[in-house]
Amino acid sequence: MKSLEEALHHKIGMGTAPLGNMFREVPEEEAQTTIQTAWDQGVRYFDTAPFYGAGLAEMRVGEVLSDYNRDDYVISTKVGRYVLDEKEDKEGLFQYARDNKVVTDYTEDATKRSIEQSLERLNTDRLDMVFVHDVSPDFHGEEWTAKFEEARKGAFRVLTQLREEGVIRSWGLGVNATEPIELAMMLEETQPDVCLSATQYTLLQHEHALQRMMPTAEKKGIDIVVGSPYNSGVLLGGDHYNYEKAGPEILDHVNQLNKIGEKYDVPLKAAALQFSTAHPAVKAVIPGSTHPGRIQEDIEMIQRDIPKEFWDELKQEGFISTNAPLPTSR
Repeated sequence: MKSLEEALHHKIGMGTAPLGNMFREVPEEEAQTTIQTAWDQGVRYFDTAPFYGAGLAEMRVGEVLSDYNRDDYVISTKVGRYVLDEKEDKEGLFQYARDNKVVTDYTEDATKRSIEQSLERLNTDRLDMVFVHDVSPDFHGEEWTAKFEEARKGAFRVLTQLREEGVIRSWGLGVNATEPIELAMMLEETQPDVCLSATQYTLLQHEHALQRMMPTAEKKGIDIVVGSPYNSGVLLGGDHYNYEKAGPEILDHVNQLNKIGEKYDVPLKAAALQFSTAHPAVKAVIPGSTHPGRIQEDIEMIQRDIPKEFWDELKQEGFISTNAPLPTSR
């Protein structure tokens, strides 16, 4: 079984939320080609979840990876949701998903059910890392602390036991906010050892994460995987920021970053990937895509030489925190 470090190629894994038909319907051939291209480019870490298309992303990942030796790659998926045969109307992020009903539940029984379903969809006999998904205010509002408590008594205990038994290697939270990770890291009876932080430690948004989440993770030796390093694509010219339509203030911010990037011939994709992975707590970054060519581009961009003057100007202009670790010139 590969460790995460052994599976990584330039700290890059592959996020598969877009392959669950997020924002649009992705043809099967395009999805399969994207995953295959990632493999061919040396990617050996794939992150997925039942929520991504009501199991669609997991099925697509499983279809491609089942052709390879299971010891040669690392899979992380998530619990907190399971999928029914019952149908439902879709809306929101995954309006183009499979029409199976998705149930949110962080209890012990639901966690076990979610894992069993994921193993089947992924066509594998084991999982490497498991994240408790979206137990956070952006999904549950004021109820998030009650959901966190449900997860603490259910999912956290199940995953801790599975880790102790060697069934999984690691577990943690997979969320779009820092507070749940901070809270989980302070628990004593169930201690995560890796957490997926999406949108929160990026070139565009990182100040809050630097206050508590990142220092605590580094101190406790808890690995961080950075998801959505482009903040849902807005850093690359898209119109979504953190899974919603980007407002004029964010678009103006990105435009100013682009101007500085053009001045030093630095694409924002390169800056984003290298910024997120410069922090010592970050073990991997997992950009997602449905375009095969973007995978090779990601690997090229994370290796691209970026002059120190670029980072200096970003810091001087207040676009990055003075406390943020910066990449060293290659």
